[in-house]
Amino acid sequence: MRVKDMQAAVSTVLLLMSVSTQPVMAQQTAPSPTTPAPAQQTVTDTTGTPGLPQAPAPKLTEPLYLRNTKVDYTQPKSHLWNPLAPYTTTTVPQERLGNTARLDQLLRDGKIYLSLSDAVTLALENNYDIEIARINLDIADTDILRTRGGSTLRGVSTGLVANTLGGTTSTITGGGGPGGTSTSSGGSGAGASGLVLSTNGGGPAVEQLDPVLTGNIQYDASNTQQTTTFITGTDTLKQNTGTYNFGYQQGFLTGTLFNFTFNNSRTTTNSIRSNYSPQVNSYFQAKATQHLLQGFGPWLNGRYILQAKNDRRITDSAFRQQLLYTVTQVENIYWGLVSAYEDEQAKERALTQSTQLTSDNRKQLEIGTLAPLDVVNSDSQVAADKQALVASQTNLEYQQLLMKQAIARNLNDPQLSAAPVIPTDRVGLDRLPEEDTPIEDLVRQAYANNPQIEQATLNMKNNEITIKAFKNGLLPTVDAYAYYGGSALGGAQNPALACGTDTNGNPITCPPGTVKNTGYSDALSNAFNNTYPDKGVGVNITIPLRNRVAQADQARSQMEYRQSQMRLQQLYTQIRIQVINGQYALTNDRAQVQAAQAARDFAAQSLDAEQKKYKLGASTTALVLQQQRNLATADNNLISSTAAYARDRVALGQLLSNLLDKYGINIQDAATGNITQPPVVPGLTAPKQPEAPKPISTTPAPPQQ
Repeated sequence: MRVKDMQAAVSTVLLLMSVSTQPVMAQQTAPSPTTPAPAQQTVTDTTGTPGLPQAPAPKLTEPLYLRNTKVDYTQPKSHLWNPLAPYTTTTVPQERLGNTARLDQLLRDGKIYLSLSDAVTLALENNYDIEIARINLDIADTDILRTRGGSTLRGVSTGLVANTLGGTTSTITGGGGPGGTSTSSGGSGAGASGLVLSTNGGGPAVEQLDPVLTGNIQYDASNTQQTTTFITGTDTLKQNTGTYNFGYQQGFLTGTLFNFTFNNSRTTTNSIRSNYSPQVNSYFQAKATQHLLQGFGPWLNGRYILQAKNDRRITDSAFRQQLLYTVTQVENIYWGLVSAYEDEQAKERALTQSTQLTSDNRKQLEIGTLAPLDVVNSDSQVAADKQALVASQTNLEYQQLLMKQAIARNLNDPQLSAAPVIPTDRVGLDRLPEEDTPIEDLVRQAYANNPQIEQATLNMKNNEITIKAFKNGLLPTVDAYAYYGGSALGGAQNPALACGTDTNGNPITCPPGTVKNTGYSDALSNAFNNTYPDKGVGVNITIPLRNRVAQADQARSQMEYRQSQMRLQQLYTQIRIQVINGQYALTNDRAQVQAAQAARDFAAQSLDAEQKKYKLGASTTALVLQQQRNLATADNNLISSTAAYARDRVALGQLLSNLLDKYGINIQDAATGNITQPPVVPGLTAPKQPEAPKPISTTPAPPQQ
């Protein structure tokens, strides 16, 4: 290609990227899967500045609520039927640690005959990476329950679980998108892809939405030495006090806090100045406090609930991403196993051919028609083929082990552990629709389906919530409050009550009836009947004079939002390039497989012709061995190029994020681990039976001229 043509092509690609790789603004509501993507338009973000043109909005992952049908972790335990239920522990069911019966059904004659559909199905049922990600769905539900009580979020991991060995690819492996929980170096607030996440979930504290009932019951007996007898009439004041205090508190989404206190006490005393002994006191107060500026409104106090629900949708998307990643990985492991299996067969054929040639050469050496050096040459080739076969067999055993650990949970069964895995599918070379689809259509499909873009847009919605929260945090604290209460006392006349003193200064006890006796019911009634009211209103004002902390946090929240915008824009660019490269790879891989197949056929025909010439005495051992090596090389090239085509085909499906739909995998079944319908993988063929090596005739060749 000429330099000018290359420059024109690069300019065209850059122009297309600048037009269609624009970020999805987080405040736009994503359309349903059946709603066509809106046309590009300029939007305004939450900060009031014009945003970038809108790209096709991602389709949200199907909600995966109630994965565990026995327990809904978003709902609290009810007091109904069992008042103590909210104070009992929740027992999380033990996950299955054994293999599903499907794996045993594939075991025949001591071998596991495995199709690609079986491998994908078993991975969905048994793979540990998927199971770990599956539990994240329930963990995210607990955050919804937690925030409904007015608490902050604990968070949930949305990164990919990549503990299954084998099947590494060059596709996207970073999980979670902006706001994911995976960390990177560079600071305590760092998140995935270099994003800073320190302000996420910040802002004014929300009210505790779960009501709280408090109580204090106490009995106190005190003997207090007095400095003078003038007040109490005794040098040792003895008092026995019983306290019975209760309270109720609840916050509301409006920013309102309600408190109700109800205090009671009963006191006996030996003081001659106290009218009552025992004396009962009753007091109550109802108080409501309303935030007027900072902390005001249902939106602000309910923002954690919104974020928890967004996080749950992000977890749904992350689980879909985990399925795409693991299915791709298992398929790559499968094709690695196919390559190892075919390579082992090719090495066996090569060893059979070289062994047969060595046997024939020794017979010719015995009758004197062949030089000893030719026998040494063929023996050397046999040794090399044996070494190659051993290496191939070892690799095959390792690939079988990789496949087992990807599709099984328990490998301790001796029969399962020792059983070889026989792959029963081969990749077909029929053209895929993706190979002939215009690249712009593929890019739009990737934009709509890619879970990373979906997670990035949902996280930007959380960032917008944070920005609004910190904007509210700039305001002064102005709280209006009003209260109403009442108090009363009563009791029986104090037996030691003194009404005066005699001529000697001794106290004269008051006669009965001097003080009206009242009971607790009278005191309680007087407290609530407005006889002795206590009421008032007021305003508490707190104004930080420089407000530097709030200013810094508010500015930082917007900076982090800008980072998320740039990361989303970068995702569009990366995915576009990767999709284009993926389509190029399929085109190149197909051409490489066709060329490798032609080279392999030519090498097989050349070996057959050389063997015939050798039979007629027109060739040498060295030439036959060279053709055998050429055939072995051609076999390796065909195997590796076919495997590369299979891997790149599934890699493009992962980029387009359509593997689940293409294979007919129900994401709800995958979320529960009960696969009712095995996936159907298109583009497969049955394995071809390898051609048996043609033996070299043992008829001695005539002496060479």
